[in-house]
Amino acid sequence: MSVGSEDDGKDDLYKLKAPTVLQRCAVLTLMCSESAMLRRWLLALVARVGVIALVVCCCLSLLYLLACKPQSSYSHEQAQVWAGGATSKEGYLALLQESEDTHRHYINSLSKQIAQLKEALQMRTQQLQESLEKARAKGVLPMGLEGLHRPQTHTDLQEFFKAQLSRAEVQSGEKLPSEYAVIPYESFTLHRVYQLEMGLTRHPEERPVRKDRRDELTGTLEIALQVLNGPRKHGERRRRSYSPSDFIEGLTRTERDKGTVYELMFKGERPQDFRQLVFFRPFGPVVRVKNERVDTRHMLINIIVPLSRRADTFRQFINNFRKVCIQQEGKTHLTVVYFGRDQIDEVKAIMDQTSRETQFRNFTLIQLNEEFSRGRGLEVGARAWRRSHNVLLFFCDVDIHFTLDFLTSCRLNAEPGKKVFYPVLFSQYNPSLIDNNQSPFPSIQQQLVIMKDAGFWRDFGFGMTCQYRSDFINIGGFDRNTKGWGLEDVHLYRKYLHSKLMVIRSPSRSLFHLWHEKQCADELQPDKYKMCMQTKAMSEASHGHLGELFFTQEIQEHMERQKLLNDSSHLR
Repeated sequence: MSVGSEDDGKDDLYKLKAPTVLQRCAVLTLMCSESAMLRRWLLALVARVGVIALVVCCCLSLLYLLACKPQSSYSHEQAQVWAGGATSKEGYLALLQESEDTHRHYINSLSKQIAQLKEALQMRTQQLQESLEKARAKGVLPMGLEGLHRPQTHTDLQEFFKAQLSRAEVQSGEKLPSEYAVIPYESFTLHRVYQLEMGLTRHPEERPVRKDRRDELTGTLEIALQVLNGPRKHGERRRRSYSPSDFIEGLTRTERDKGTVYELMFKGERPQDFRQLVFFRPFGPVVRVKNERVDTRHMLINIIVPLSRRADTFRQFINNFRKVCIQQEGKTHLTVVYFGRDQIDEVKAIMDQTSRETQFRNFTLIQLNEEFSRGRGLEVGARAWRRSHNVLLFFCDVDIHFTLDFLTSCRLNAEPGKKVFYPVLFSQYNPSLIDNNQSPFPSIQQQLVIMKDAGFWRDFGFGMTCQYRSDFINIGGFDRNTKGWGLEDVHLYRKYLHSKLMVIRSPSRSLFHLWHEKQCADELQPDKYKMCMQTKAMSEASHGHLGELFFTQEIQEHMERQKLLNDSSHLR
């Protein structure tokens, strides 16, 4: 009985398991069919979305073309011309010209938009680079952005250098408008440079004074020798060894927007054989270094003038000071350091009158009972400042004429602890020689013209300067042993050159040295008296005017002969 009951139980178990397996198979079959249907539905959906996106893109492209197409009224105007019967050549030319103007305006508009986009892109790129640098410094640069911070590759630099070389006048010439557009070469040997622009030394040939100039030419010569003495090419016959003594001469010139070219000539294997090497140092593109706002509203300038006698010249100086500093500016202080007692009352009267008439109170008059010394006067004036804040100093002479633009340049080109400003002023020739004693005599404003025959850049003078009082004190001031005029400004200038401060040296179009007669004292030694007369001749007139004065008699005789020839020809 027990066995039979066990068999019956197994049969019932088999009956229960069989339907369960069938049910599972049915469920799996149903799931597979639903998955296939879902896949087909997704594919159909993707296809429909793609078709819709394609249609939208086509519509947008069509709208973009219609919007970007330049408006042209050619067809409308052409119909009007034909309807009116104006089929002449002038009508067609006018229509063509108007159409061309329309396209030109459209091109200009696009060019402006492109320039604006480039500028915006450059700003965005710089902002991105700054953000990446900050993130890199903090160690939080996201993965995948390392490539954006990668500098230019060597291949990119080579392509840029090749482009600069192709633009420069190295391998072929270029058309120039006139002889004034030619950039001349400088020639040089191992020890000398021969140049047209002689600079401050006025020497047509000289040793390179600047260390960077010497290093530049010496480095180019060393590179040339490395090339000449380098490894031989396969199959090339043995060459002799080259040394600096084989260098004959070199030529160099700089095109400021492209680079510097060097042509070096060496002795060859035989007396009539030479080796010529050409090198090119390309310049890179313009890189923005600074873009900041400079507020000059609170930058007070203390103008310091050392003076002895010359009351009439001081009256002329005060008249210009009133126009520029009081009526237009108002952010200046005048310090006059007067030596001696002669004419001191006249100077005081001029300053008192100016103060009463203009209500200007920023005057300081310091009297010294000493022999005149320009350096001593400027030193006393600079150290006499008693206000708490640092002040910008302008060392000035009584025969200097400046404008409002110069005061702005003074503020922008001097910075405490960083840079001092040494402008090159324009020195005026003798107005009576320039204007041939014309009457009425031209005013000062009419004389202030920067022309070749009106004056010259006084590049050998360093007396006019703008610098902060803190820099002047820290550098040690003037040499107190210097007496009279001269050399004190050169010594101070050299101190700044030997320091880490930046010296801004540039011509100033708004700073003039007014002509006055130069007296050469009889007590001077013969060599110094000769130098004084040479300086006087340089300040009197240009080379051409001095030549006319020297050859006045020959010129008059020539004019008389020409007059006689003209009279005789008329009689015939």
